[in-house]
Order: sequence, then C-alpha cells, then structure tokens
Amino acid sequence: MTAYAYFPGCSAHGTAKEYDRSTQSVCAKLGIELEEIPDWVCCGASPAHAVNHLLSLALVAKNLDLSPSDTIVTGCAACYNRFKTTVHALQHDRPLWEQVKQIVQPTKLNGRDFRVLHLLEVIHEFGLEEVKERVVKPLKGLKVACYYGCLLVRPPKVMGFDDPDNPKKMDELVAAIGAEPVEWEFKTECCGAFHAVPHPEIVLRLTSNILRAAKDAGADVVSVTCPMCQINLDLRQLDIQKRHKVTFNMPVLYFTQLLGLALGINESELGFDKLIVDPQPILKGKGLM
Repeated sequence: MTAYAYFPGCSAHGTAKEYDRSTQSVCAKLGIELEEIPDWVCCGASPAHAVNHLLSLALVAKNLDLSPSDTIVTGCAACYNRFKTTVHALQHDRPLWEQVKQIVQPTKLNGRDFRVLHLLEVIHEFGLEEVKERVVKPLKGLKVACYYGCLLVRPPKVMGFDDPDNPKKMDELVAAIGAEPVEWEFKTECCGAFHAVPHPEIVLRLTSNILRAAKDAGADVVSVTCPMCQINLDLRQLDIQKRHKVTFNMPVLYFTQLLGLALGINESELGFDKLIVDPQPILKGKGLM
C-alpha cells in the first residue's frame, strides 16, 4: 500500500465533505493510504496571497513542517496551487525563506525536499490500467465535461501539471472508467474563484459561460477537481436561472464520485445527495445507479 501525507483543506471538512468522503473511499479501494497531516491549518487558499504574500507562504510552510511525509497530496486545486507555489518560492528565494522561518519557527522543515501532488496525479501514478482492472460498473453512455479550472495548471512553470492549455489527466481517467470525455474549449477557464462573495456578477457570467460550453458539447455532467470550482458551478445555477433566465440543470460532480461509482463503492459513501443539482436522475436513467 502506497502512503501519502494528506492535506484535506478547509472545504473538505465543511462545504465539500462529499469530496473528502469519496476521496477516502476511492483511495481505500485502490490501496492508497492517506495519512492526514496532524493539526494542519488553513493554507490561505485562495484570498490570503492577495492580502499578504508573506502570510500566504507562512501558512503553507507551517503545514509542511507538520507533514509526516515529504510527499503531500491534496484534492483541492486551490490548496495544491498554494503548496506548489510556496515550495517553489522557498526553494528559489533564500532571503524569503529566512523571513518565513522567523514566522513559523519550524522544527522539521530544514533540509526537506517536498513533492506536492494533486489527487488526480496520485491516481495516474497508481496506474490507469490498474484502475480499469478494478472497475465493476463501467460508466458507459455517460458524457463528461472534464473541468480542470485555472489553478491546477497556472502558472505552468510552477505547477507542472499536464498540458496547461489542454490537460488530459482527468479525461484519461474518465475514459478508463468507461465514460466518454467530451471535447470542449472551457476546461481551464476560470470560474471566478473567491470573487463569489465580493463580485458575484463576475462569477455568474464566468460560470454561465462554462456551463453553456459543457452543455453545447453534449455533456451530461461536469467533473471537477476543486471544491471552489464545484460550489461555483453547482450552487450558482440557481442564481443564473433567476437573473439571466437560463436553465442548465447540469450536475457538477467531483471526479472521485464518478470513480467511486465505477469502482462499485456504495452510493451512500459518495455523497451524491450533497450536491445542489441532483445527478441521480441522469445516472439512474443510464442504468448506472
């Protein structure tokens, strides 16, 4: 069994519990051991870096110091971005590293070479052929728009996640579990991220464009890798309908929920009932539930 230090992030213990539950279930099924970082703190994603750059680095550095392993995995694209950005900054800016050390007062941070992975990368390292062998319910007939968002891939030199313009890792996983990834042009467009509170109109416009593109591509559902993206695309559909008179009724699921369904994990562990737009009518209509 492969073991990783696991940073769930704040959303996984709050608004995205279904992501954490499906992550834990999928990893247990595949034999991937996640050891949650003890006493972890918020990494500041995503507004902290816009307020205080040094604080945003110190928050992540604190978690790095607490980590039981030098290889850290998270399912949240925003957390992933902050961890990767911090590791890169501390590795390339010695004066900055000294400032961060004064704030964090680390006990185990010196000399460690950290590797930060998104859960999607961990699944790929496990092996798509291995995943295929464990599929008991292929998601045949389900068309999926794989939405990566902007934080997984930007800035490319720091993130190093797949092709920054046309990533394929989620598409390949979706195909491996029997579903059909659709071709579309909005897979890395920004959903508005944390502008949801101060600038909701911006988020409504961006999410409406993304959902329209997914629907026009023939997708039945959208698959995401980030709690912030999920809540913007899922929750905002009601506001889009009220303000812009457009109805999408497009389920927005975490990729772990689709993977868990294909692996035969009990549906009660996957948290479909926690989503705003209920995916169950579509899944049942295709004989997948």
